[in-house]
Amino acid sequence: MKFGGTSMAGIERIRSVAARVKREADAGNEVAVVVSAMAGETDRLVGFCREASPLYDPREYDVVVAAGEQITSGLLAIALQAIGVEARSWLGWQLPINTDDAFAKARIGTIDTDALIASMASGAVAVIPGFQGMNADGRITTLGRGGSDTSAVAVAAAVKADRCDIYTDVDGVYTTDPRIVPRARKLVKVTYEEMLELASVGAKVLQTRSVGLAMKEKVRVQVLSSFTGEDAPMADTLPGTMIVGEEEIDDVERQLITGIAHDKNEAKITLTSVPDKPGSVAAIFEPLSSANINVDMIIQNIAHRSSGSASATDVTFTVPAADLPRSIEALNQARESIGFGELVHDTRVAKISVVGVGMRSHAGVASTMFTTLGARGINIQAISTSEIKVSVLIHEDETELAVRVLHTAYGLDADEAA
Repeated sequence: MKFGGTSMAGIERIRSVAARVKREADAGNEVAVVVSAMAGETDRLVGFCREASPLYDPREYDVVVAAGEQITSGLLAIALQAIGVEARSWLGWQLPINTDDAFAKARIGTIDTDALIASMASGAVAVIPGFQGMNADGRITTLGRGGSDTSAVAVAAAVKADRCDIYTDVDGVYTTDPRIVPRARKLVKVTYEEMLELASVGAKVLQTRSVGLAMKEKVRVQVLSSFTGEDAPMADTLPGTMIVGEEEIDDVERQLITGIAHDKNEAKITLTSVPDKPGSVAAIFEPLSSANINVDMIIQNIAHRSSGSASATDVTFTVPAADLPRSIEALNQARESIGFGELVHDTRVAKISVVGVGMRSHAGVASTMFTTLGARGINIQAISTSEIKVSVLIHEDETELAVRVLHTAYGLDADEAA
């Protein structure tokens, strides 16, 4: 069971989580619980780091931000003990959850579960802080924002759990954000691949790496709401959304487009007058890679003659908005080796994506997207595609309009508003 920040926001909500965990334990299940920090707590801790120094040491940053989950894991263990459930907290270094050295964005390698499994088998509930682990030198590492989902799936895989229930502030995965489109429909089942694409392009329900790990380890994941009443049915019977392998979904249940996602946390960078020669693009992205910055959409314009005799080109790409300052710094440091003219950036952009395994066997998905947006006067700044996804970059002010018109265009609207 994994509970997010809104589920842990205050002692009363933690008591409610404890009652829910107790019901699972009383039903004879061996239970491990992974918890996030209280809602807003990680942002508060990150703010302290940035105040202390804009170019903080990532190793010390991890020490600070890991504290949020440590607090909630201890509090939940106390709340469980108070209602007669044997429970203890297991911090990331106590299992341990072994990670690499990419501080603030660490990846899980292995989890030592012998003691954990023995404790669970004895009837004790294990409470594990999400988002944190330990590197080979014994230093605390964190897994990046949303990393508690990854922790939960990794623990579920390590203990060979029957299922990983992710409790959040929504009751499942919808065709799009119901706050933008009231007629969005909740999906009963979604494939790992579709959820991976949805998560990677802005659907906030699950973190991308957690879905990728679930897919790799074949962990069945269920998305549920933790805000149902005390008398709500057990998780086994709750109508959440199951994230499963494609073989579990009948062709009858499958539709052309599964969902539409949006992401405003993007920043666009354009480098002008980049020399049009072999190796110049590699020179741009190598320093970004070294800084652990993920680049998404990439466009290289047609080469043109610069003021000199050599031809040049403009290269445009997107990075996470939070990584923009570090991206600019890394590129400016490498300016001489890259040889670009100007660096122009824009944070007022949004990425809109349509996702569905049905695209593999149906033509015209991209055409429908471009025609629909064009009819509403929405300009497309960049395009990227995968086998089951088409994404476009647009001005952020047009995000909600784009999501609504595409949801209707692909026939995803429910008969009645939710």
